[in-house]
Amino acid sequence: MQLLNGKLFSEAEAQTLYDIMLNRRDVRGNRFLDQPIGEEALQQLLDAALHAPSVGFSQPWEFVLIREAAVKSKIKASYEEVNSKAAELFQDEKQERYKRLKLEGIAEAPLNIAVFYKPSAVPVLGQTEMTEMGLYSVVCAVQNMWLMARALNIGIGWVSILDPEQVKQILNAPPANQLVAYLCVGYTDGFYTSPELEMLQWEKRKAAEAAIFYDGYPGGSSIQ
Repeated sequence: MQLLNGKLFSEAEAQTLYDIMLNRRDVRGNRFLDQPIGEEALQQLLDAALHAPSVGFSQPWEFVLIREAAVKSKIKASYEEVNSKAAELFQDEKQERYKRLKLEGIAEAPLNIAVFYKPSAVPVLGQTEMTEMGLYSVVCAVQNMWLMARALNIGIGWVSILDPEQVKQILNAPPANQLVAYLCVGYTDGFYTSPELEMLQWEKRKAAEAAIFYDGYPGGSSIQ
């Protein structure tokens, strides 16, 4: 067994990864091009996902690739139903802004990918107390795929305004599986320089000092 001789990366390569992370964007339907994803690029995306970290090396992910217009149409109908209810949760001017947002690209993207968490039938190392770690592992796979897509100049949009049980029924998913992500994937006419919702002033970027703490949260009792 070979140990401790894994690849080391240069500063330039580290900077490239940093640039990819900073320039990753959520892509909406009005940005996708009518250009199919080639098999080589698709394999790169899937390989990136399959090499994500997972608790206990459980690899609890499954992917459903969707290209058929009829299947997309059913998913889109589910989105429309849920989205109309979601709009009512916002008030006044923000509700009007919400209704103008293009929040998905289900029909426009040449490829949709539904990402599922498949629970294990046996105990998983590292998941005996924090059972949600399996779900977090699947999210890591989504992030890997998203970064690989950005490196290939392919856009991804994560659609979360869906009824997961309806999506499971449409895709004939096993009852135990849990929908984690529904992704719209395709080449795009361009990437925004900043996240779209930040540009539209829907939300502001959180300052680092509001999210990073040292040795505990402020205001707690000191160690005796």
